[in-house]
Amino acid sequence: MLKRLVITGYKAHELGIFNDKHPGIPIIKKAVENRLLPLIETGLEWVIISGQPGVETWAAEVAIDLQLEYPELQLAVITPFEDQEKNWNEAKQEAYENLMIHADYTVSLTKRPYEAPWQFIEKDKFLLRNSDGLLLVYDEDNEGSPKFMKKMAVSYAEKSDYEVITITADDLQLVAEDMQRQDWN
Repeated sequence: MLKRLVITGYKAHELGIFNDKHPGIPIIKKAVENRLLPLIETGLEWVIISGQPGVETWAAEVAIDLQLEYPELQLAVITPFEDQEKNWNEAKQEAYENLMIHADYTVSLTKRPYEAPWQFIEKDKFLLRNSDGLLLVYDEDNEGSPKFMKKMAVSYAEKSDYEVITITADDLQLVAEDMQRQDWN
């Protein structure tokens, strides 16, 4: 049973998404919700993200919305370093601040600003060690930043009781088709 689930995936720019009005965002959010609901029904307690713009932010928004119906669901934002949003544009900073306000738990793993890529690696290791599973929005045919977490998670799962769940481009296409059918009805 999954009690603590890390959610990650592509950053918005890796998907060619540069504003909140992009039609792909509701599809990604619905796909995440579809995966979360059965997990919540079987005892999921925590959704954990590192606060990166893109899939993580959208997944957190889904979790916050689901808390209305499932108040026992909690959201943790565990950042690799302090002030990670410092160089983001204003819209991303506002979304991040809103996320931090709604999170049930927030912490920066290294109690200092960005220094080097090792902070991301240590964050990934920490998240794997402190969760029961990973929900990853990632497609093997379109490499991007999530490939590092996927590789680490698959390796971790081979040695321990850890579940890796992926949402692929095919999964997103099915969700998009479902949403279109619902719109027509």
